[in-house]
Amino acid sequence: MIRGLYTGASGMVVQMHRLDTISNNLANVDLNGYKRDTAINKAFPEILLRRMNDDGMFVFPLGSIDTTPVVGKLGTGAELNEVFTVFTQGSLKQTENPFDLALEGEGFLSVLLPDGERYTRNGSFLLNDDSYLVTKRGEFVLGENGPIKLKKNNFVIDQDGVIYQNATFAGDERRLVSLEENEWENLERVDRLKIVDFKRPRYLKKMGDSFWRDTEESGPAEIAAGVRRPKVRQGFLESSNVNVVTEMVQMIEVQRTYEANQKMIQTQDDLLGRLINEALRV
Repeated sequence: MIRGLYTGASGMVVQMHRLDTISNNLANVDLNGYKRDTAINKAFPEILLRRMNDDGMFVFPLGSIDTTPVVGKLGTGAELNEVFTVFTQGSLKQTENPFDLALEGEGFLSVLLPDGERYTRNGSFLLNDDSYLVTKRGEFVLGENGPIKLKKNNFVIDQDGVIYQNATFAGDERRLVSLEENEWENLERVDRLKIVDFKRPRYLKKMGDSFWRDTEESGPAEIAAGVRRPKVRQGFLESSNVNVVTEMVQMIEVQRTYEANQKMIQTQDDLLGRLINEALRV
């Protein structure tokens, strides 16, 4: 009976972790490039019950004999196994801002933070006073040759992430975006965005503000190439992949499950009290 208290308590702890994950998803629903998390649970090992003090013997069909027949299995609760990040593509929203970039496909943009290189899907950038392409917080956006420095705002980025600029079209971003194929040759090539991928991205560690860092399990960052390289969309931002309706439904489910476990603990406590106060008195 006491085991039932622990089983119910473990179920409540699991739902608490699920609620934390759902709340975090809802809090970041408007964060560009955010990827939702989901809590993965697992059951504790089941206990195999046998009749230990049994005068009889159970004979199996093949002739073997078991003096302690199996009664059945008893569950011992559940626990949080991991918080798994779902890297599905978020919807693209057009901003017509040349400093906004979105990735269509798997991969990450590289950003230089004070504690090292980090990776993001949030492509909301701007130019700092030194004409470097940076994040909203001032971290350098990396190209394959290092931080990206632009002479002026007259730049364009193709789908492969190559950055071009040309003083001829100064101040005319629309003209740059609508360039014909034969006009690309007249532009000055600055660099190519450092877009990376990982062998096991599920093991990337979230750092907050849409940043990830690599781990030993995820493997080192590798520059995405060929079919693995995502397309770059200039003038777009990737929304989070959080579905508010789905998260709210899961939140209601968590609440109902938590209340059921709570009710089970109350019932177990009442039965235990009756056993001690009434049955043992007799």
